[in-house]
Amino acid sequence: MRLRNNPEALDYLLSQEGLVYINPTDVKGKWHEIFGNDNPIFIEIGMGKGDFILENAKRYPDKNFIGIEKYSTVLTIAVKKAKNDEIPSNLRYLKEDAVRLNEVFDDEEIDGIFLNFSDPWPKKRHTKRRLTYKSFLDVYKKLIKDQGHLVFKTDNRGLFEYSLSSFANYGLTFEDICLDLHHSEGYDDNIQTEYERKFSPRGPIYRADVVVDKEKIRG
Repeated sequence: MRLRNNPEALDYLLSQEGLVYINPTDVKGKWHEIFGNDNPIFIEIGMGKGDFILENAKRYPDKNFIGIEKYSTVLTIAVKKAKNDEIPSNLRYLKEDAVRLNEVFDDEEIDGIFLNFSDPWPKKRHTKRRLTYKSFLDVYKKLIKDQGHLVFKTDNRGLFEYSLSSFANYGLTFEDICLDLHHSEGYDDNIQTEYERKFSPRGPIYRADVVVDKEKIRG
């Protein structure tokens, strides 16, 4: 269920200069300058209420993280949640649509991408809206460094099967596939999203870790 729109959300986000970037036009190629270091940069596309990206920033201070969300109301919830805590210096937020990411990130500016519980768009006519569709993979390929990782989690088996096929057809290299994340060994470091905590009791969580080996990509 979508959250009711908060008409004051955008004004709040505009007040968070330096922490939140709203459809920016002047940040491409400048993210290391924004963070003030040369540490690797990881982004989460469609971060929702922000639990995952915030915990990553806390757990890995030697890496930079950007949470990306296109809905002002949802992004506001994430930012306020972080501000109730101590916001790590290695965390920024970006209000942007995934289709425009190559306008806000330079080629190979990103070290890794997280896709967590994206909208499955189950109807065939909506296939092109899935964040693992070829046109989105084309965007990710440009942003991410060679040998960078794309990590994908979902509770939707149909979307997972589709995504595995999409990754394979594109020429991405599979590092790891897990069919039941919360009941498999070797994933003790898994950071859960709010959605994941709520819905994992209802069924398995699927996870795929793929490598962007640019010599093998067919896209």
